[in-house]
Amino acid sequence: MLSAGLAACLGFAALAGHGGGSSAASAVERTQASGTQIALAAETEHGRAESDKIVTRSLQAREAIEAESKPKQETPAAPAAPKQVAPVAGLDQTQMNNAKKIVDTAKKMGLGKDAQTIAVATALQESQLYNLASTYYPESYEYTNEGEGSDHDSVGLFQQRPQSGWGTVKNLLKPEYAAEQFLSALIQVPGWQNMALTYAAQAVQVSAFPEAYAKHEGRATEIVNALN
Repeated sequence: MLSAGLAACLGFAALAGHGGGSSAASAVERTQASGTQIALAAETEHGRAESDKIVTRSLQAREAIEAESKPKQETPAAPAAPKQVAPVAGLDQTQMNNAKKIVDTAKKMGLGKDAQTIAVATALQESQLYNLASTYYPESYEYTNEGEGSDHDSVGLFQQRPQSGWGTVKNLLKPEYAAEQFLSALIQVPGWQNMALTYAAQAVQVSAFPEAYAKHEGRATEIVNALN
Protein backbone atom coordinates (compact mmCIF):
# COMPACT_ATOMS: atom_id res chain seq x y z
CA MET A 1 0.00 0.00 0.00
CA LEU A 2 2.76 2.42 0.93
CA SER A 3 4.75 1.68 -2.23
CA ALA A 4 1.67 2.13 -4.41
CA GLY A 5 0.93 5.51 -2.85
CA LEU A 6 4.51 6.59 -3.28
CA ALA A 7 4.45 5.60 -6.90
CA ALA A 8 1.27 7.57 -7.41
CA CYS A 9 2.76 10.67 -5.82
CA LEU A 10 5.88 10.38 -7.94
CA GLY A 11 3.68 10.04 -11.01
CA PHE A 12 1.73 13.18 -10.18
CA ALA A 13 4.98 15.07 -9.51
CA ALA A 14 6.43 14.01 -12.83
CA LEU A 15 3.23 15.04 -14.62
CA ALA A 16 3.22 18.42 -12.85
CA GLY A 17 6.89 18.95 -13.70
CA HIS A 18 6.26 18.18 -17.40
CA GLY A 19 3.31 20.59 -17.61
CA GLY A 20 5.19 23.52 -16.03
CA GLY A 21 8.04 23.20 -18.52
CA SER A 22 5.68 23.45 -21.49
CA SER A 23 4.05 26.62 -20.11
CA ALA A 24 7.43 28.34 -19.61
CA ALA A 25 8.56 27.44 -23.10
CA SER A 26 5.33 28.74 -24.59
CA ALA A 27 5.72 32.04 -22.73
CA VAL A 28 9.25 32.48 -24.08
CA GLU A 29 8.09 31.70 -27.61
CA ARG A 30 5.23 34.20 -27.35
CA THR A 31 7.64 36.86 -26.05
CA GLN A 32 10.03 36.20 -28.92
CA ALA A 33 7.20 36.31 -31.45
CA SER A 34 5.89 39.58 -30.01
CA GLY A 35 9.37 41.12 -30.16
CA THR A 36 9.73 40.01 -33.76
CA GLN A 37 6.38 41.60 -34.69
CA ILE A 38 7.34 44.87 -32.99
CA ALA A 39 10.67 44.88 -34.80
CA LEU A 40 8.94 44.18 -38.13
CA ALA A 41 6.40 46.93 -37.49
CA ALA A 42 9.13 49.43 -36.63
CA GLU A 43 11.09 48.42 -39.72
CA THR A 44 7.94 48.82 -41.86
CA GLU A 45 7.25 52.33 -40.46
CA HIS A 46 10.85 53.32 -41.11
CA GLY A 47 10.57 51.99 -44.65
CA ARG A 48 7.39 53.99 -45.24
CA ALA A 49 9.01 57.15 -43.92
CA GLU A 50 12.01 56.67 -46.20
CA SER A 51 9.67 55.94 -49.11
CA ASP A 52 7.72 59.16 -48.42
CA LYS A 53 10.96 61.12 -48.36
CA ILE A 54 11.97 59.65 -51.72
CA VAL A 55 8.58 60.51 -53.25
CA THR A 56 8.75 64.06 -51.86
CA ARG A 57 12.25 64.59 -53.25
CA SER A 58 11.12 63.19 -56.61
CA LEU A 59 8.15 65.58 -56.77
CA GLN A 60 10.32 68.53 -55.82
CA ALA A 61 12.84 67.63 -58.50
CA ARG A 62 10.07 67.31 -61.10
CA GLU A 63 8.60 70.68 -60.15
CA ALA A 64 12.01 72.30 -60.40
CA ILE A 65 12.56 70.82 -63.88
CA GLU A 66 9.10 71.94 -65.03
CA ALA A 67 9.68 75.45 -63.64
CA GLU A 68 12.98 75.73 -65.54
CA SER A 69 11.43 74.42 -68.75
CA LYS A 70 8.57 76.95 -68.73
CA PRO A 71 9.24 80.11 -70.74
CA LYS A 72 9.92 82.99 -68.39
CA GLN A 73 7.37 85.77 -68.58
CA GLU A 74 9.17 89.02 -68.94
CA THR A 75 7.70 92.11 -67.35
CA PRO A 76 6.46 94.30 -70.19
CA ALA A 77 8.55 97.39 -70.61
CA ALA A 78 6.90 100.69 -69.92
CA PRO A 79 5.99 102.55 -73.12
CA ALA A 80 8.69 104.96 -74.15
CA ALA A 81 7.93 108.61 -73.61
CA PRO A 82 7.34 110.53 -76.83
CA LYS A 83 10.56 111.97 -78.18
CA GLN A 84 10.74 115.71 -77.65
CA VAL A 85 12.23 118.09 -80.17
CA ALA A 86 14.23 120.98 -78.75
CA PRO A 87 12.31 124.25 -79.00
CA VAL A 88 13.10 126.75 -81.76
CA ALA A 89 11.83 130.19 -82.77
CA GLY A 90 11.51 131.34 -79.18
CA LEU A 91 9.08 128.61 -78.11
CA ASP A 92 9.15 126.79 -74.78
CA GLN A 93 8.96 122.99 -74.62
CA THR A 94 5.18 122.94 -74.14
CA GLN A 95 4.63 125.04 -77.26
CA MET A 96 7.09 122.93 -79.25
CA ASN A 97 5.35 119.75 -78.18
CA ASN A 98 2.02 121.14 -79.38
CA ALA A 99 3.56 122.19 -82.68
CA LYS A 100 4.84 118.63 -83.10
CA LYS A 101 1.35 117.24 -82.53
CA ILE A 102 0.03 119.52 -85.27
CA VAL A 103 2.80 118.55 -87.69
CA ASP A 104 2.46 114.83 -86.90
CA THR A 105 -1.29 115.02 -87.50
CA ALA A 106 -0.73 116.69 -90.87
CA LYS A 107 1.77 113.97 -91.82
CA LYS A 108 -0.74 111.25 -90.93
CA MET A 109 -3.22 112.97 -93.24
CA GLY A 110 -0.65 112.97 -96.03
CA LEU A 111 -0.18 116.74 -95.95
CA GLY A 112 3.17 118.42 -96.51
CA LYS A 113 4.97 121.46 -95.19
CA ASP A 114 2.61 124.02 -96.73
CA ALA A 115 -0.39 122.75 -94.75
CA GLN A 116 1.78 122.21 -91.66
CA THR A 117 3.06 125.79 -91.77
CA ILE A 118 -0.43 127.28 -92.18
CA ALA A 119 -1.69 125.23 -89.24
CA VAL A 120 1.22 126.14 -86.95
CA ALA A 121 0.97 129.85 -87.85
CA THR A 122 -2.76 129.76 -87.12
CA ALA A 123 -2.22 128.18 -83.70
CA LEU A 124 0.48 130.76 -82.92
CA GLN A 125 -2.01 133.54 -83.58
CA GLU A 126 -5.00 131.94 -81.88
CA SER A 127 -3.45 130.51 -78.70
CA GLN A 128 0.32 131.05 -78.87
CA LEU A 129 0.47 127.26 -79.22
CA TYR A 130 -1.03 126.61 -75.78
CA ASN A 131 -3.99 124.28 -75.31
CA LEU A 132 -6.46 126.68 -73.68
CA ALA A 133 -9.52 125.99 -71.56
CA SER A 134 -12.33 128.55 -71.70
CA THR A 135 -13.94 130.65 -69.02
CA TYR A 136 -17.16 130.10 -70.97
CA TYR A 137 -17.07 126.33 -70.29
CA PRO A 138 -16.41 125.31 -66.66
CA GLU A 139 -16.10 121.71 -67.84
CA SER A 140 -13.07 122.66 -69.97
CA TYR A 141 -10.96 122.86 -66.81
CA GLU A 142 -11.62 119.18 -66.17
CA TYR A 143 -9.50 118.27 -69.20
CA THR A 144 -5.79 118.70 -69.85
CA ASN A 145 -5.10 122.33 -70.54
CA GLU A 146 -2.30 124.88 -70.40
CA GLY A 147 -4.13 128.05 -69.53
CA GLU A 148 -7.41 129.71 -70.33
CA GLY A 149 -8.99 132.00 -72.86
CA SER A 150 -12.19 134.05 -72.85
CA ASP A 151 -12.97 134.65 -76.52
CA HIS A 152 -16.64 133.68 -76.64
CA ASP A 153 -16.84 129.86 -76.45
CA SER A 154 -13.49 129.21 -78.14
CA VAL A 155 -11.23 126.44 -76.81
CA GLY A 156 -7.97 124.67 -77.59
CA LEU A 157 -4.99 125.40 -79.84
CA PHE A 158 -7.08 126.82 -82.69
CA GLN A 159 -9.72 128.50 -80.51
CA GLN A 160 -12.44 126.52 -82.23
CA ARG A 161 -16.02 127.00 -81.10
CA PRO A 162 -18.17 124.01 -80.07
CA GLN A 163 -21.31 126.06 -80.79
CA SER A 164 -20.14 126.49 -84.39
CA GLY A 165 -19.89 122.75 -84.91
CA TRP A 166 -16.16 122.17 -84.53
CA GLY A 167 -16.66 119.44 -81.94
CA THR A 168 -17.20 118.87 -78.24
CA VAL A 169 -15.25 120.76 -75.60
CA LYS A 170 -13.56 117.53 -74.56
CA ASN A 171 -12.44 116.68 -78.10
CA LEU A 172 -11.31 120.17 -79.01
CA LEU A 173 -8.98 120.13 -76.01
CA LYS A 174 -7.15 117.21 -77.64
CA PRO A 175 -4.47 118.87 -79.82
CA GLU A 176 -4.46 116.11 -82.42
CA TYR A 177 -8.23 116.27 -82.83
CA ALA A 178 -8.24 120.06 -83.06
CA ALA A 179 -5.45 119.97 -85.66
CA GLU A 180 -7.29 117.38 -87.73
CA GLN A 181 -10.44 119.52 -87.66
CA PHE A 182 -8.50 122.57 -88.86
CA LEU A 183 -6.62 120.71 -91.58
CA SER A 184 -9.75 118.93 -92.82
CA ALA A 185 -11.40 122.33 -93.28
CA LEU A 186 -8.28 123.80 -94.90
CA ILE A 187 -8.05 121.21 -97.67
CA GLN A 188 -11.68 121.90 -98.55
CA VAL A 189 -10.78 125.50 -99.44
CA PRO A 190 -10.41 125.74 -103.25
CA GLY A 191 -6.87 126.70 -104.25
CA TRP A 192 -5.58 126.93 -100.67
CA GLN A 193 -2.11 125.79 -101.82
CA ASN A 194 -1.73 128.92 -103.96
CA MET A 195 -3.06 131.42 -101.40
CA ALA A 196 -0.97 133.62 -99.17
CA LEU A 197 -0.71 131.93 -95.79
CA THR A 198 -2.79 134.54 -93.99
CA TYR A 199 -5.71 134.20 -96.43
CA ALA A 200 -5.64 130.41 -96.36
CA ALA A 201 -5.81 130.53 -92.56
CA GLN A 202 -8.52 133.17 -92.66
CA ALA A 203 -10.62 131.05 -95.02
CA VAL A 204 -10.88 128.47 -92.25
CA GLN A 205 -10.95 130.65 -89.16
CA VAL A 206 -13.10 133.53 -90.40
CA SER A 207 -11.33 135.88 -88.03
CA ALA A 208 -12.14 139.56 -87.50
CA PHE A 209 -8.44 140.16 -88.26
CA PRO A 210 -7.71 138.40 -91.58
CA GLU A 211 -4.17 139.78 -91.87
CA ALA A 212 -3.13 138.72 -88.36
CA TYR A 213 -1.71 135.34 -89.41
CA ALA A 214 0.88 136.81 -91.78
CA LYS A 215 3.27 137.86 -89.01
CA HIS A 216 3.67 134.26 -87.83
CA GLU A 217 4.74 132.82 -91.18
CA GLY A 218 8.50 133.10 -90.58
CA ARG A 219 8.42 131.45 -87.15
CA ALA A 220 5.98 128.79 -88.33
CA THR A 221 8.32 127.94 -91.21
CA GLU A 222 11.27 127.58 -88.83
CA ILE A 223 9.24 125.39 -86.48
CA VAL A 224 8.01 123.12 -89.26
CA ASN A 225 11.50 122.73 -90.71
CA ALA A 226 12.78 121.67 -87.27
CA LEU A 227 10.03 119.04 -87.06
CA ASN A 228 10.68 117.49 -90.48
